[in-house]
Amino acid sequence: MPDIKATPLGAGQDVGRSCILVTIGGKNIMLDCGMHMGYNDDRRFPDFSYITEGPLTDYLDCVIISHFHLDHCGALPFMTEMVGYNGPIYMTQPTKALCPVLLEDMRKVAVERKGETNFFTSGMIKDCMKKVITVSLHETVQVDSELEIKAYYAGHVLGAAMFHIRVGSQSLVYTGDYNMTPDRHLGAAWIDKCRPDLLISESTYATTIRDSKRCRERDFLKKVHDCVDRGGKVLIPVFALGRVQELCILLDTYWDRMNLKVPIYFTMGLAETANKYYRMFITWTNQKIRRTFVHRNMFDFKHIKPFDKSYMDNPGPMVVFATPGMLHAGLSLAVFKKWAPNASNMVIMPGYCVQGTVGHKILNGAKKVDFENRTSVEVNLAVEYMSFSAHADAKGIMQLIRHCEPKNVMLVHGENAKMDFLRQKIMQEFNINCYKPGNGETSIIPVSSNLDIEVSLPLLKHTISCASQTSLTASSSSKDTAASDETQPKKQKVPESKKQKVLHGVLIMKNNGVRIVGVNEAWSELGVASHQLRFTERIEVDEHGPVPALTSSLHTLLSQKLGASQVQAVSEYQLSVADSLFINIHDDEPGKTILLSWTHQDEALGSKLLDIIKSTYKKG
Repeated sequence: MPDIKATPLGAGQDVGRSCILVTIGGKNIMLDCGMHMGYNDDRRFPDFSYITEGPLTDYLDCVIISHFHLDHCGALPFMTEMVGYNGPIYMTQPTKALCPVLLEDMRKVAVERKGETNFFTSGMIKDCMKKVITVSLHETVQVDSELEIKAYYAGHVLGAAMFHIRVGSQSLVYTGDYNMTPDRHLGAAWIDKCRPDLLISESTYATTIRDSKRCRERDFLKKVHDCVDRGGKVLIPVFALGRVQELCILLDTYWDRMNLKVPIYFTMGLAETANKYYRMFITWTNQKIRRTFVHRNMFDFKHIKPFDKSYMDNPGPMVVFATPGMLHAGLSLAVFKKWAPNASNMVIMPGYCVQGTVGHKILNGAKKVDFENRTSVEVNLAVEYMSFSAHADAKGIMQLIRHCEPKNVMLVHGENAKMDFLRQKIMQEFNINCYKPGNGETSIIPVSSNLDIEVSLPLLKHTISCASQTSLTASSSSKDTAASDETQPKKQKVPESKKQKVLHGVLIMKNNGVRIVGVNEAWSELGVASHQLRFTERIEVDEHGPVPALTSSLHTLLSQKLGASQVQAVSEYQLSVADSLFINIHDDEPGKTILLSWTHQDEALGSKLLDIIKSTYKKG
């Protein structure tokens, strides 16, 4: 089988624009098709001309989208409707429902607010989504006669999935974004112990090990409470679905417990959108939400109201959840510009910010932010970073590798220096290769084909039995040698159970399985009449007594050499050894003739018996 090839067109040593092109078993698959939040030029979308100069449909066997975040699906309509791709696109049902919502929101910002041209239209988004085939969790989908995919729960956001991809004996797992710890509204990621040839894992938090979630929540609530207590305003930039639901549940519960009257707002329509999709896909949430949903909707918040732009200038304290989450556009950026000069205010960044965004700049200490229209804003408000991001941390990534047991790992969706650290850790702990290609760089992962073969129990028992006979003979013949070599240093004896053994049997390929069975088992299973080839050796000996006496003498000798259980007297003239070798004795006056008969499978034991008989009963 050919090697696996993987080339990031985005998210290679970078966070954003996830798009990985993989070739496995002769099939070409695109994993995610995202946009970069930090760029507005041609770097925003992946370079699809890298894949092929011809039509993408002819080259790609399928596209798989892991979840609805724009850095994983934002370039999909551009690829399908403007570049041109008509092949199958796979994603989960919640992802299919939410993708067009976020794509349309992003299109409005880019076209209607910023006046961009050469951008996909609302019609293109709808046409793109018509090509989507939905996948249920744990459902194996046959893309074609050779390629199959299976989705697993990834946590992270509603509908996020990891995908196990198999072509023949080769397989890989693509994680997308995932979270190994449950939160207030979603469960933890889970996958079978599938032992793939390659695991492609996100590594956003490659060097981070998060503290206790309870400590983080307590710290978050204290910072928000302290700020509003002294009359300040708190801005929390969030994406429309995901972290905002978790933080709203947390803050709404706290406000209720503390009987606080300070208003909490968030983007208009967000509550309605969230409720609609969480109600529709309640089975994707965690057990607590599912259990209480019948009696009480956890997303109908008591203290959180819709936000209007005019509220920005309202006096007094308030808390505002605004989209998008990295302060790169939209309402969150407008609120930030308004509140940033005031030192009483605070912005809390609850997740990762891509390089180039305003969020990334202020987290790195920028005290002044310049904008495209030659305006700038002084940053005097307090800037806090609190990781409520639903990505796996370093501990979670190692946990997934330990459970999944891949033969190779590839890190994507992370910063180069941090990936370097984690890569060394993975190679050291698991003793496997770990790759971290940059964008446009192809990693070739060598794959060894392993064939699982079942061996029948009777054949194994027979092989072990024959091996123990051989070892008994060898040990008895070596006693004299050992006695004469007492002065020599003793070699450590290898236990019989750990010695290699030769297996003689028949290989049967049937019902997509491969088995090795004993010859007689094979004849029976296949319904074939056996034709056995036996070897017979004639040995003439000078023995003048009656035949039964020689039979008895041989029985005693072979029992001592091979073990009493292996030798049976069939009659006064015949012995059987290991149920397949036969010794017949004929009276040819004045001497006797011994006929030793064995099959091809018992050649080693037959030769040994021949040596024993010849050395003991030499003619005259």
